[in-house]
Amino acid sequence: MTRSLTNRRFATGAIAALSLGAALTAFAPFAAAQSVADLKKKGEITIGMLVDFPPYGTTNAQNQPDGYDADVAKLLGKDWGIKVNIVPVTGPNRIPFLLTNKVDLLVASLAITPERAKQVNFSHPYAAATIVLYGKTATTIKSAADLKPLRVGVARASTQDIAVTKAAPEGTEIRRFDDDASAMQALLSGQVDAIGCSVTVAAQIAKRAPANTYENKFTLVQQAMGIAVRPGQDDVLKSVNEFVAKNTANGELNKLYQKWLGADLPKLN
Repeated sequence: MTRSLTNRRFATGAIAALSLGAALTAFAPFAAAQSVADLKKKGEITIGMLVDFPPYGTTNAQNQPDGYDADVAKLLGKDWGIKVNIVPVTGPNRIPFLLTNKVDLLVASLAITPERAKQVNFSHPYAAATIVLYGKTATTIKSAADLKPLRVGVARASTQDIAVTKAAPEGTEIRRFDDDASAMQALLSGQVDAIGCSVTVAAQIAKRAPANTYENKFTLVQQAMGIAVRPGQDDVLKSVNEFVAKNTANGELNKLYQKWLGADLPKLN
């Protein structure tokens, strides 16, 4: 065998090994199953949360994460006896943050949908959101059929995006914004005629606008929300479900829901 042929084979083998290594690295986030014991040993947990979805997720006067989701995350840390680090996420990046190990789990107003369940594992529901079509009182919108000539805004990759896209007739102009705050501003400034949003976002708009300027047109969906865990994290999911069951039964989640939404926690399955 010549030296050049040997060198070529060595190089080919090296390239193949590097390619295999790159492939393994790409799937590295799922290589080892994390457990609650691992988190307790580390002494902390990193939780992703929306901060633009009041009252579920917002910021306080000190610009720190606050709201129902923040209180649920802190209650989870208290139950597990570990420090909680809350990382702000957006609607579009929250699942990627989880899947790439930037956060350990999501308490991020994430509605449980079949498509999302293909990417993450959901806990039992810990909250719910009613999504409505919200627009100017003077604009006649009785059902989804009336949307076609209108401009409808939604937060990109959100539950309301999915709901509006499903309900709107073909040809409806759907404008997608980075978050609920941007969609809200688009409605207030007249860039869109209506938006798909939660009833809590609608309440925020009503506070900022003159009385009777806007109204709920119709309900798009009531969606249960779950805490999201990476696939393969069975021990973490089991413990999160135990946390949800315990704090639903003892009324702690209802207290937090009353605090932030002024209503009882809906009956969730």
